Amino acid sequence: MISEATTVLLSTAYLAPVEYYLQMNTHRQVIIERHCNYVKQTYRNRCVIASANGLQTLSIPVIKPDSPKYPTKDIRIAEHGNWRHLHWNAIVSAYNSTPFFEYYEDDFRPFYEKPQNFLFDFNETLRELICSLLDISPKVSYSDKYITEITQDTLDLRETIHPKKETAIIRFQPYYQVFAKKSGFQANLSIIDLLFNMGPEWVLLL
Repeated sequence: MISEATTVLLSTAYLAPVEYYLQMNTHRQVIIERHCNYVKQTYRNRCVIASANGLQTLSIPVIKPDSPKYPTKDIRIAEHGNWRHLHWNAIVSAYNSTPFFEYYEDDFRPFYEKPQNFLFDFNETLRELICSLLDISPKVSYSDKYITEITQDTLDLRETIHPKKETAIIRFQPYYQVFAKKSGFQANLSIIDLLFNMGPEWVLLL
């Protein structure tokens, strides 16, 4: 399905899946929701990568909110469990043999070397880096309140791009993956899978 909307509305996401960035690249305007209630088991604090042993989910631990309804912008990262070390080791293990890992490694490593405060800010700083590496310049703005009225020219994907949902918005063209011979092609993984495997050639998939 091809959307005729000029604006796409997204939630924040940690190393978001490929579809997230394709949507950002194919809409004139991007609005990232800051005021939605935080929901567990979404891409807000997790991503999926392809390891030698199959798909692997990386989740950022967060400090449990005092209330069941808590805005995502205020969610703090918990520094227990040595998660930064574990995530970086998992990324290196999964992608150090890909064609472009060494090219991008130094861009990503600093994110896993110092404590972070707010999940939203961490995600957005990573997103800005990834957009730069992909050489895309989406016109991004942030909601100043929770958006309830969706206009006809806006595509609301805040809860559609979800690890437990399969969307039909984009049909994925298979690309080179280092473990494809073992596990087959895995669609819509974290954008780093596409970046490390394909580098600048990612644009050929559009």
